[in-house]
Amino acid sequence: MSTEPSRIWTELDFEKDGKQTGYLHLPHSVTSSAYGTIAIPLAVIRNGEGPSTLLMAGNHGDEYEGQIALCRIMREIEADEIKGRLIIVPAINLPAAMAGARVSPIDDLNLNRCFPGNPNGRPTEQIAYYIETVLAPAVEVWVDLHSGGASLDYIPYAQIILSGDAALDKKALECLEVFGSPNSVVQKFNPETTMANSAARRNGTVYFGTEAGGRATVDIDGVKLAYEGTLRILKHLGHIAKDGKRFRLPPPPPKTRWVEIANRDYYVYAPHAGLFEPKVRLGDEVGKGDLYGLMHFVDDPMREPVEVRFKASGILTCKRHPGRCERGDCVGHLTSDMVRS
Repeated sequence: MSTEPSRIWTELDFEKDGKQTGYLHLPHSVTSSAYGTIAIPLAVIRNGEGPSTLLMAGNHGDEYEGQIALCRIMREIEADEIKGRLIIVPAINLPAAMAGARVSPIDDLNLNRCFPGNPNGRPTEQIAYYIETVLAPAVEVWVDLHSGGASLDYIPYAQIILSGDAALDKKALECLEVFGSPNSVVQKFNPETTMANSAARRNGTVYFGTEAGGRATVDIDGVKLAYEGTLRILKHLGHIAKDGKRFRLPPPPPKTRWVEIANRDYYVYAPHAGLFEPKVRLGDEVGKGDLYGLMHFVDDPMREPVEVRFKASGILTCKRHPGRCERGDCVGHLTSDMVRS
């Protein structure tokens, strides 16, 4: 990874006490703005020594629950109500957020596949590089709020992806427990090195995330989960201890169902391009080999539908939202109950 400084800059001082709001400025020279920047909203709230936490949403622009929750937290929390430092970025991939798209309309890149980034690369690569080299090293815990976006529908849940570092994973599990999601997901495999959780691992940072809804809509329960769960984590980490002037601490977390994503067989992919007809609803429990749905071919209606079956047993936790599929599209994934040691 490059050791060059990031080209992104901000007028905010990360070490200054008080509540500061402003922007991350990403240089972006185009026909209509020769010396322009993409201005990504940012808040730094600091009150003396204490923990340092990054709250982020909008990694994918069509995932809205976390964006709304963090905008609210950004407005409500004042510096004299916390200990330590909060860095809040409610729409880190601002071009994608403003377009309501998973990928940036500027360079067609997925931020969560761009880490560690490039200081002189395309805009999305520069954002990834700033996160990897400036934001992640500045904090002990990184909360990254996701949803299913336009293509997926989720049972809302909170999640960690095991890093292989026992100390980091222990702290991440504690955050998962206090967050208070009805379902707490532990993902045990992660072949990617270009996602945010890998950036956190490279920096020795605890990484925690959510899938708080989906279908590129705004799920009422998902927003509530993202907002209240984030406040619970801030209390757990020692940032806040009591109600503020504009926020109230949520009640203790309800009982959670511990589930896992154990391997790649938990994911189901379209074997052909076609129209997918699911035969299973979100939340249903299924067995290995059970029928998930049928792939239909409306351009060749006399062709028999192709069966799509599960390769593992578990709970259908995520399903594809659009009916039309291309070969290789993920049409759903499972979780299964986990025995905690």
